[in-house]
Amino acid sequence: MQEVYSTHSSNTLSQSETSKVLRNTYFLLGLTLAFSALTAGGAMAVGIGHGTGLVMSLIAMALIWFVLPKTANSSAGLAVVFAFTGLIGAGLGPVISRYLAMENGTAIILQALGGTAIIFVGLSAYVLASRKNFSFLGGFVAVGMMLMLAIMLFLLGASFFGYQFSGLHLAFSAGIVLLMSALILYQTSEIIHGGETNYILATTSLYLSIVNLFTSLLHLLGVASDD
Repeated sequence: MQEVYSTHSSNTLSQSETSKVLRNTYFLLGLTLAFSALTAGGAMAVGIGHGTGLVMSLIAMALIWFVLPKTANSSAGLAVVFAFTGLIGAGLGPVISRYLAMENGTAIILQALGGTAIIFVGLSAYVLASRKNFSFLGGFVAVGMMLMLAIMLFLLGASFFGYQFSGLHLAFSAGIVLLMSALILYQTSEIIHGGETNYILATTSLYLSIVNLFTSLLHLLGVASDD
């Protein structure tokens, strides 16, 4: 993973270059997911609270919004990505602990993990096998991400003042599953067609898709199990 950024345009990238970006992306993605699992386990062992977990997640998002764009074309971007994914993993610790405390929490977590893996591997394999260009999803993903952020802030604000919108929470989780599925299709397509030459940015995008898929499926399965 020596070359972080390629100066080639999307029209001049060779097959070997796009394959290299893809390999580096999947390799870094595997490392960051493993690192997140470790930090999540550590957070669960220490017993951090939901408030601390939320703060960690907010710091992580600040890193990719304000720091990563300035470092993505250098090796410093790798440190930012691991800091980001480590904080996200630690922030998930309290959530996972809450589900483990439920009667069938372990089964729900395993089902969510399995569903996430099936969706990610299935969609990625489809794009890689078909070589279909999903660049047309770019606008949908961009608008969807902004809408997701707006609804998330609304739900957080409502819960702070003691209001609960269970139906909206459920619809939001289902929408996230669809949006993250579209993002996986779009990002994988961008890599293999030369639209994305930076494996650090590609890894961050796919990592967010996987984590959001997992947490959304966790919520949906928890509701389905009456938990």
